[in-house]
Amino acid sequence: MRRRKAKKIQILPDPKFNEVVVTKFVNNLMLDGKKNLAFKIFYEAIEIVNTKVEEEEGLEIWKKALHNVTPSVEVRSRRVGGATFQIPTPVREGRKQSLAMKWLIGYARKRNEKSMAQRLANEIIAASKEEGAAYKKKEDTLRMAEANKAFSHFRF
Repeated sequence: MRRRKAKKIQILPDPKFNEVVVTKFVNNLMLDGKKNLAFKIFYEAIEIVNTKVEEEEGLEIWKKALHNVTPSVEVRSRRVGGATFQIPTPVREGRKQSLAMKWLIGYARKRNEKSMAQRLANEIIAASKEEGAAYKKKEDTLRMAEANKAFSHFRF
């Protein structure tokens, strides 16, 4: 490679739970640089999860939801001799987490509840129970990779 590898920026943990993953999630949730509002939405969503599900703590349910939505394989397009093949490839560790967060937030935004905190809370609860749109997206990705397993020998 001609260019040097970009340095990873160290992300500080969030003030309430002292977790770096929470800050990464909030950074994905944030729109127009409004980080305070994003933190407020996230913490409110965790509180809603706490009230709806009494057995576990809200943060633990969120972690479980994130784990349930995390993909292990994905399909990548590769052109071989005029034909384009969907080739299943394992997902890098950083990309796994990033995809899971983006799917969870994206499908929460598409829900029909009143506030963003309620939408996010309900999507988190659904994902922790292995249901909901974000979990379905993971399953569809896995199914696509499984269907195209025959082309895995084209992997670069």
